[in-house]
Amino acid sequence: MADSHTLPAGPLRATELAIEVQGLNLWYGKFQALHDVDLRIRSGIVTALIGPSGCGKSTLLRSCNRINERLGYVSTTGTIRVHGQDIYAPDASPIQVRRKVGMVFQRPNPLPLSIRDNVLFAHRLHSEQSAGKAEADQLVESALREVLLWDRVKDRLHHKATLLSLEEQQKLCIARLLPTKPTVLLMDEPCSALDPAATAAVEDLIWDLRGHYSILIVTHNMAQARRASDECVFMLMGRVVEHSETEEMFVVPQRRETADYIEGRFG
Repeated sequence: MADSHTLPAGPLRATELAIEVQGLNLWYGKFQALHDVDLRIRSGIVTALIGPSGCGKSTLLRSCNRINERLGYVSTTGTIRVHGQDIYAPDASPIQVRRKVGMVFQRPNPLPLSIRDNVLFAHRLHSEQSAGKAEADQLVESALREVLLWDRVKDRLHHKATLLSLEEQQKLCIARLLPTKPTVLLMDEPCSALDPAATAAVEDLIWDLRGHYSILIVTHNMAQARRASDECVFMLMGRVVEHSETEEMFVVPQRRETADYIEGRFG
């Protein structure tokens, strides 16, 4: 894997902000899960969210594409801007937000359709005009090439996606996001259901995608956070405790709580 301090050479500039969170508070009913979160995520890099279970990592991640709103008892205050656009503004469409901010979950969730139809699903859902066969074929090939699946599946695009290995299913779930041209990819423990070999393959893919997408990943795996991210955010009890370059956090953490967590004294 490449040196985590070598910034990607893709079209996104790491000096720009992909996500800016200001004063974010979130409640599940009466329980407050996030407290005054302020966070700036740079474009074109991989940022890992780490911290013990229940600290708010996944809640914060899901807030960045408004998936939490599907639960009727969730309420928020504060703002989240994605490439400068306030995604909680009254005129912001959750559907359009989710087009540009894709989500990958812990366990692969391919649809019970063919590999080809899985890749095209979101594009068909969001596009005002249906793609012709040639355009659809190009979208499928491009997305599968980008996640390094094309050579494996090009001769069985009409086979059910659920027959793929877990590694291939997770890569397909990433490919499914790409035809809608997202700028940000959110990943909630994307390797937790995978064996070590598949985990390494997905980590390598994430590294290949940095620079072309801004990636925010939740992980409980400290080795993975160190291997596969440029920056780390440590959270505790719904608050951001520390945010720095990954190597700096693991070698010279600035807060005692961060050091205690990284060294395994709690969590």
